[in-house]
Amino acid sequence: MTETTTQTTGLEAVTAMDEAAVRRNDRAYVFHSWSAQAKIDPLPIASAEGSYFTDYEGRRYLDFSSQLVNVNIGYQHPRLVTAIQEQAARLTTISPAFANDARSEAARMIVEVAPATMDKVFFTNGGADANENAVRMARLHTGRQKVLAAYRSYHGATAGAITLTGDPRRWGSEPAQPGVVHYWGPYLYRSAFHATTQEQECERALQHLRDTLMVEGAHTVAAIILETVVGTNGILVPPDGYLAGVREICDEHGIVMIADEVMSGFGRCGEWFAIDHWGVAPDLISFAKGVNSGYVPIGGVVISGDIAATFDDTSYPGGLTYSGHPLACASAVASMTIFKDEGILENARHLGSVIGPELEALAADHPSVGETRGLGVFWALELVKDRETREPLVPYNAAGAAAGPMNEFAAACKERGLWPFTHFNRTHVVPPCTTTEAEVREGLAVLDEALKVADSYSTGS
Repeated sequence: MTETTTQTTGLEAVTAMDEAAVRRNDRAYVFHSWSAQAKIDPLPIASAEGSYFTDYEGRRYLDFSSQLVNVNIGYQHPRLVTAIQEQAARLTTISPAFANDARSEAARMIVEVAPATMDKVFFTNGGADANENAVRMARLHTGRQKVLAAYRSYHGATAGAITLTGDPRRWGSEPAQPGVVHYWGPYLYRSAFHATTQEQECERALQHLRDTLMVEGAHTVAAIILETVVGTNGILVPPDGYLAGVREICDEHGIVMIADEVMSGFGRCGEWFAIDHWGVAPDLISFAKGVNSGYVPIGGVVISGDIAATFDDTSYPGGLTYSGHPLACASAVASMTIFKDEGILENARHLGSVIGPELEALAADHPSVGETRGLGVFWALELVKDRETREPLVPYNAAGAAAGPMNEFAAACKERGLWPFTHFNRTHVVPPCTTTEAEVREGLAVLDEALKVADSYSTGS
C-alpha cells in the first residue's frame, strides 16, 4: 500500500496565529520604517473589506487613511483578487526583457488615460524608484544635472527620492545627493510670499520659481518635480494657473516638468491623473500604489513622446528585476477596468461634493479648524490653537509630548472606530474612492466628536 503524504503551503501556521503571537513575532523580528523600534506597538490586523479593516478583537475601523492613501478601490475587491489569482495560475513571473501580455495591456491602458502627449510607460516597483527614474530620464534627455523640488513635498525614501523630498524625513539622510535645489510652492494659508489671495499666491509663487531659476542658472536645470496636489504635507491644492505657469516656465527654458502623482493619481482627485483637473500635460508622470490600490507592489513613469524618442537609438541605463511584474500588471489592468465599469472616478467626484461642504460645516463649529482644502477624496483639515494667529495645534515636526494634542485627537478617532491619517497639525480625510456617501458621513460624524479634543487646546475664539 502506498502511503499518501499531504504537503502544506506553510500558511496554516500563519492563519492559526492569534493576536498575541502576531505581536510577539512582530516585536521580535520586524524592523519598522520611520519608527523608534522600542516606542511603537503596531496594531495587528486580522482582515479587511471595502472601506473597513478589523483587528483580532473583532473591532472594525472605518479607514479614513486608505492605509497610505492608496487603497483607492477598497479592500479585497473580489474582481481584483480574482484577477491576481488567475494571473498567478497562468504566469507568476517573467523577466522584463521579454514581452508580456499583462505588462503590455497595463501600459496601453495607462497611456490611454494619460495626457495626449504621453506615449510610453516604464514600470517600477513603487513610487520612490519611479521618481528616481523620472529624474534620470530628465537628466539624460536634457544633458543637465540640477533638479528643482519643492519644500513641503515627499517623493520617496531611496537615496535620490529622499534628496528630492522637502520635509524632515530628508534630514536623517543628509548630506544628500548633489544637484537638488528646493523652492517654495503655493500654500496661501501659510504663504511664503505674504499673499492674501489665491491670485497673488499663484503670481508670486511663479515669480519665486523664476527667481530661483535665475540665480541657479536655468540652463543648468534638467527638471522641476512637484506633487500635482501635495499629499502628506497638507493636501495643498495649487491655485488655478499655477501648474500652467510651471509648464510655461519649463517650455521657456527647455526644462522637463515631472508630475509626481503617486498619491494624487488614479481617482484620488476625481480624475485618472490629478493634473487633468487643470488640463496641463507634464513631460513625465510618476505613479504607483493608486493604480492597483497596493494589492501588489507596482510603480512607473508615464513618458512623453519627446523624451521616449531620446532612447530610440541610445540605451536607457536603468532597470529593475520586477519591472512590469505580471502579477502587478494584471492587477493594474483589473483595477483600471473596475474603475471604468463601476464608475469609481464619478463616485470620487461625488464624494468630494459631499466632503467639502461638510468639512466647512465642521470648521464653523470647531475653533481648532483653521482651514479645510481638497479635491475628490483628498482633503485635509489644518488644526490650530488660534485662528487669528494661525498658530498650529502642534509645532512643525512635533514629537513626544509636543505632539500630544494631535495624538489625543487621533486616539479619540480610533476609540470611536475611525482610523485617521494625521501628519503634523493636520488630519486628512482620504477614504477609499469606493466609499459610500453614508460611510463618509459616518466618518465625518466621528471627526465632529474627536475635534472637541482639539478644541480643548484652542486659545482663540
